[in-house]
Amino acid sequence: MAPRANWKGFLRLSLVTCPVALYPATSEAEKISFNQINKNTGHRIRYLKVDADTGEEVASEDIIKGYQIDKDRYLEVTRDELENIALESTRTIEIDEFVPRKEIDDLYLVRPYYIVPDGKVGHDAYAVIRETIRSLDKVALARVVLTSREHVITLEPRDKGLMGMLLRYPYEVRDQAEYFDEIQDVKITKDMLDLAKHIVEQKSGHFDPSKFEDHYEAALQDLLNKKQKGQAIPKAAPKRGDNVVDLMAALRASIKGTGGKDARPKARASKAKAKSTRRKAS
Repeated sequence: MAPRANWKGFLRLSLVTCPVALYPATSEAEKISFNQINKNTGHRIRYLKVDADTGEEVASEDIIKGYQIDKDRYLEVTRDELENIALESTRTIEIDEFVPRKEIDDLYLVRPYYIVPDGKVGHDAYAVIRETIRSLDKVALARVVLTSREHVITLEPRDKGLMGMLLRYPYEVRDQAEYFDEIQDVKITKDMLDLAKHIVEQKSGHFDPSKFEDHYEAALQDLLNKKQKGQAIPKAAPKRGDNVVDLMAALRASIKGTGGKDARPKARASKAKAKSTRRKAS
């Protein structure tokens, strides 16, 4: 059964408009989740909204929004006040600009959505917008209002449909200098780099998400199966800490672990073999 649409409205490129629905492209519904229960009664825990000072439960109709301006001081904001500043574009994905995809830093990517025609009408306009974006080899930048907030979203063709990707605003992205400035500048020797490259070559392949395995999820499922069957749960072996001191030794050991051999002796052996062949030929 297909999930419910998160949003329904119109996709607009200048005067070209079509009704669309927006669906989340990813889901965590299949992941194992837990409930909190009272270990003495086995009953689920229910959360109550209580006054922080009196400890008394507060009815939903008595709860309003407040913006903290100081300790124990809040600016009260009513629902009517929030509705008065509601954006006019709440039901329209308005395309503003087209930009190269490679110019969008991955730090700004938030969440993907599928955008599809809503209903039987508007498929022609939808196809025109989709193929126009495809022909430009760019992505469209648009605005969409979700949960009362306006978001920037990119649109790009994906097979017969469109994929939308919510983007962060600049104030939501932290400055990398705050984290990277204290990283030491170290000189890597050519031998170290050659060994590391050899390890990469041994592990190189092609992106295939079907190979991904959620080991923690599998372990959780195994744990639940054993508990349901009343089987004993073995204790985990203590984790061994690896203190790597000799980086070159670690690189060489890594190559042996991947079934490879040191590339340099192999190269020297090949050169020696070539010299021997030339001598015989002469």
